[in-house]
Amino acid sequence: MTNNTLYDVLPSARYLPSPHFDQRPQDMTIDLLVIHCISLPPSQFGHRYVEDFFLGKLDRCAHPYFQEIAAMRVSAHLYIKRDGSVVQFVPFSLRAWHAGLSQFETRERCNDFSIGIELEGDVDSSYTDNQYTSLASATKQIQQRYPLITKQRITGHSDIAPQRKQDPGEFFDWSRYLQQL
Repeated sequence: MTNNTLYDVLPSARYLPSPHFDQRPQDMTIDLLVIHCISLPPSQFGHRYVEDFFLGKLDRCAHPYFQEIAAMRVSAHLYIKRDGSVVQFVPFSLRAWHAGLSQFETRERCNDFSIGIELEGDVDSSYTDNQYTSLASATKQIQQRYPLITKQRITGHSDIAPQRKQDPGEFFDWSRYLQQL
């Protein structure tokens, strides 16, 4: 990793480098933050399966649902667990594979210009106080490095891929989160 890439890792995060990333298009401006949620198996929390999934090491025999997803190549920049601990998989300057087919305003391919944060959770559950605290802290640090990511340029996965995604879901308290910024 170059020094610039090292700068793009949160000091407070546990860094587990994912193989699921690539370079952003040359001279791409990072100006969007996308909030997601994930739980593996679905609606179950507290396992290491999400980390394994983003690392490409998910054991397809550990749960029947994993047979469907184990071969997928997915990652996010950050993953915030229920206890508020933060894991970083991809440096911010690189393109993580979190948004899929997506569009923000008139721009497609949101992975090219966004940072993706996954919250351990699902669309049917509330998020924890610790998650909101860690998310706000991480967002502030990201905004210092990428000042074009304003409150107006923070969105949910459901907003950039509305036909496919619902996350972070109706239980995500946007006003609480944005007030902490």
